[in-house]
Amino acid sequence: MPTTRHAVPAATGFAPPVITGTAAEEALDILFQALLDVARRHEPELEAVLHGTADISRFSPEMLARALQVQGIWFQLIAIAEQNAAMRRRRHIERTDGRAALGGSFAKVFAEARARGTPPAAIQALLDDLRVRPTITAHPTEGKRVTVLEKFRRIYLVLRELEVPRWTDRERNGLMNELRDQIELVWMTGELHLEKATVEREVAWGLHFFDETLFEMLPETMDALEAALSETYPDTRFTVPPFFQFGSWIGGDRDGNPNVTAAVTRATLRRNALASLTRYRDGVRELGRTLSLTERSLPVPDGFRAALAGQLAASGQARAIERRNPGEPYRQYLTCVLRKIEATIARNEERPASGPDYASADGLIEDLRVLEQGLADAKCGALGRDLVRPVRRRVEIFRFSTVRLDLRENTTRTTDTLRALWQQRNGEAEPPALDHPAWRAWLDAELARPRDPDRSFESLPDAARETLATFALVAEMRENLDREAFGAFVLSMTRSVADVLGAYLLAKEAGVFLDAPGVETCPGICPLAIVPLFETIDDLRAAPAIMRELLAVPVVRRSTRWQGGVQETMIGYSDSNKDGGFVAANWELYKAQARLTRLGQELGVPIAFFHGRGGSVSRGGVATHRGIAAQPPGSIRGRFRITEQGEVVSFKYANRGTAAYQMELLAASVFEHALAGENGERAGGHDDALEALAGASRAAYVNLLQTDGLVDYFQAASPLDEIALLNIGSRPARRFGARSLSDLRAIPWVFAWSQNRHVVTGWYGVGSGLASFLDVRGRDGEATLRRLFKESRVLRLVLDEVEKTLLMVDLDIARAYAGLVPDATVRDRIFAMIEAEYRLTREMVLRVSGGAELAERFPLFRGRLKGRLPTLNQVGREQVELLARYRAETDETRREAVKSALLLSINCIAVGFGSTG
Repeated sequence: MPTTRHAVPAATGFAPPVITGTAAEEALDILFQALLDVARRHEPELEAVLHGTADISRFSPEMLARALQVQGIWFQLIAIAEQNAAMRRRRHIERTDGRAALGGSFAKVFAEARARGTPPAAIQALLDDLRVRPTITAHPTEGKRVTVLEKFRRIYLVLRELEVPRWTDRERNGLMNELRDQIELVWMTGELHLEKATVEREVAWGLHFFDETLFEMLPETMDALEAALSETYPDTRFTVPPFFQFGSWIGGDRDGNPNVTAAVTRATLRRNALASLTRYRDGVRELGRTLSLTERSLPVPDGFRAALAGQLAASGQARAIERRNPGEPYRQYLTCVLRKIEATIARNEERPASGPDYASADGLIEDLRVLEQGLADAKCGALGRDLVRPVRRRVEIFRFSTVRLDLRENTTRTTDTLRALWQQRNGEAEPPALDHPAWRAWLDAELARPRDPDRSFESLPDAARETLATFALVAEMRENLDREAFGAFVLSMTRSVADVLGAYLLAKEAGVFLDAPGVETCPGICPLAIVPLFETIDDLRAAPAIMRELLAVPVVRRSTRWQGGVQETMIGYSDSNKDGGFVAANWELYKAQARLTRLGQELGVPIAFFHGRGGSVSRGGVATHRGIAAQPPGSIRGRFRITEQGEVVSFKYANRGTAAYQMELLAASVFEHALAGENGERAGGHDDALEALAGASRAAYVNLLQTDGLVDYFQAASPLDEIALLNIGSRPARRFGARSLSDLRAIPWVFAWSQNRHVVTGWYGVGSGLASFLDVRGRDGEATLRRLFKESRVLRLVLDEVEKTLLMVDLDIARAYAGLVPDATVRDRIFAMIEAEYRLTREMVLRVSGGAELAERFPLFRGRLKGRLPTLNQVGREQVELLARYRAETDETRREAVKSALLLSINCIAVGFGSTG
């Protein structure tokens, strides 16, 4: 490949980034040459762009758009090469040093546990209680369409094939042709959505990853765990339940998204069910083709023969099935199973079907167990283990729902519905204030009142009826689809116990409670977990008091016991960061978890945490193992949920090898933390130091937020409003249509600050916080901070991520964006604050870490970023010009041309950094 690819670009050109390592460089050379061939075929002028020698200042908007598109594709190809190289490194370690040498593996965690003397009984107890559920959220920040994801997936597979040395020149040329074809298809398809995303399209986006990787790789992850246990504890037979499952918010998240209705949620559930049912159908068909054992070859066990007779009798087609596969009992049995799956699919699609179906996944699981046992009894246990068990395990994990769909709603909506119910019962008088004792008394009375099954909601406002219809859907689909079709009801912006009890009341009124009357004197139980979400710093501080009072309510305690004895609580990384800055948010999250963990121990009701993390560092997106390790000791007792958003989902689960690694890493990290228990790492006994640091940091950050003109500065000096034109999500960027900072969602808040290279959400206030701490405590303070940097995982995690974020900041480019602010006074005041804080933060973090340069502890990160920065910097400069032209252009035709280039610049920067919101 041309050596000019490694040259430093001219100020007016792009330069392709590089990654180091022989295997990675070889993969990049292959991909670069393929992309170059496609460019020569379609746009010869772009060859100079790829070599970093083009003068793009002379490009028309149309040609600039194509240049940005090719750079975006190149960034994606780099990511593919990096993923492939990482997989090769992991395989090399496993081959040379064994699985236990591989960081983040089950083998390593269990080997260390065995070395510490952890008994098998403790491992089994943890397995019995273990629940790990990554949850794909309903607001993807992924800009790529499913059809493009599929093509990048194919590129990854072809690149992997090209590594195999057995190919002839002819075969290798064929693979290279396919690689070029797939890149050309990406080029011709276009990555960006031309229309606003719909919920239905988001559902398809989420299911894509199950179809491509997760249906196959998650059962293999479970097998990897069993293999590690068998190797580490060879004398113990463990029982491994389906502890790892996926959740989803897609089609269930109503918070701020008017497009998610009860009808949309019902359609989502049926589509999710169809995805898993069709996979089971394919698996059973393959078993039927494979298990051709005849009764002439081996005797059929009596137990299996009886089970087969029952299946044939229930089918109503016994003679036809027997004639089709005479003397092949296992095929006959599988034919009966297949017919029931097909009838279940027909029921899900609301089509007529003949013969029995499966009322739930439990029936199919049991039928597959009978088949496994039948093979074992016939001395063909290996066939059952190797062929049938993977299908059965898949059903155990994904059931008839693929994912456990969460519902999410905002307290504003639930309260409006409750007030409408109050007025229906009490006339048109105004309901009590939400903080008045009369409101809580009404909730308690309604929860104790027998439910009137004939009560009509027709007179309620449309929004209230829609909310109740969503709750009613829970009862309907739990009975008719799968008892585990739903995960939880997440209540955003929980501020009080009354907020949560209101959700319980809505569930009761909609018929979700298991007892028909729904009265407090009967065993009233809500099978749907009601999960409060604490988002802001004030909410996090109030959470322990709220949960203490909530867990004293009988209906809550009863329901929690029925749901497994654990109360789930969700904590938000995005809004807490937006509210108080990076250091304060992380410290408040840590404190809230520690206090809630102690509360659960005190009350005898363990509190599990659902971590609402995003992809970027500002929204909690950190390395999986380090993020889990930095949680408070004892806060992960085998229960761990985390959101997976947008580009994170694509990064982790688009390819099978990467998906398997990421799932094992997540589960193994949860195991490691849970096994450590109360003996895990603490904050170092310096809570007061972290409190002071967080307080000073937050004060500086809030001072920026409260500076006059910040909203105007932010809108003008970033592509905030233009990001909405990308059509990467189905919901609005603002919750209720206002135009203030407080109602702006965290995703565009972070996304826009990263585009304009200020990235204030990941570092602003840290320098002031550290400087204030040192001013007050002097040399003792510096010693304390350096000791905490070494001993405290939470502070180390924060400062490590701050250093990496600072590398993304470019003050020269940020100043160019600031030039878009028309008010010079506002522009100069705010940019001066950002510039001064940046320099202070850089100085302070290096002083604490003892580093000579930022993020020197992370050479791989520095190398990846350094290779990308020349192009990212140039795209940023072009984006400034495009924003100015787009906002000033009055001719619609020319404006559309500029808009196309502008959106591609946004996408290119996001792809280059590997993160949007």
